Amino acid sequence: MIVFLLGYMGSGKSTFGPKLADALDIPFADLDDEFEARHKISIQDFFSKYGEKLFRDIEHRLLAEEAISADKVIATGGGTPCFSGNMELMNKSGITVYLKVPFEVLMSRLTGSHRKRPMLMAFSEDDFERQLLEHLLFRETFYNQANIIIDGLNPDPREVARLIRQTAFKLSMPE
Repeated sequence: MIVFLLGYMGSGKSTFGPKLADALDIPFADLDDEFEARHKISIQDFFSKYGEKLFRDIEHRLLAEEAISADKVIATGGGTPCFSGNMELMNKSGITVYLKVPFEVLMSRLTGSHRKRPMLMAFSEDDFERQLLEHLLFRETFYNQANIIIDGLNPDPREVARLIRQTAFKLSMPE
């Protein structure tokens, strides 16, 4: 079984993913780390040098490879579900889990991280909160298509693993 963790940047996908993988007894992979390891460049530097369009094209190919791999939990990038039909690909290939975190918490986690996160670099300091909220609301139209939506503040890996198994069973049943 492949499990795709979705959520806005700062939602905790890379932190929760290994715990969930342990609870499911399958490996963990982080799509952003995989991208950086393969291309020997940080995502921030890649964005600066080559732009978002090329990044999203490569990210889609990497996701498509992962979607046919062996069982694992995959933490996606915050924007991954929003491009190239990726949400549909993930829903067809595995179980999608959205780590939903309140806006105020995301705002707190992301304030001051403009330099480390390419998508935030364009946000102005004086209008950061409004721009972040608009960006999140746009992305949530994709995140909300996930098979499972959980409270991302303190998710219990064992409980989420149970929900994933239950969802996988339901999805495998003929209609």
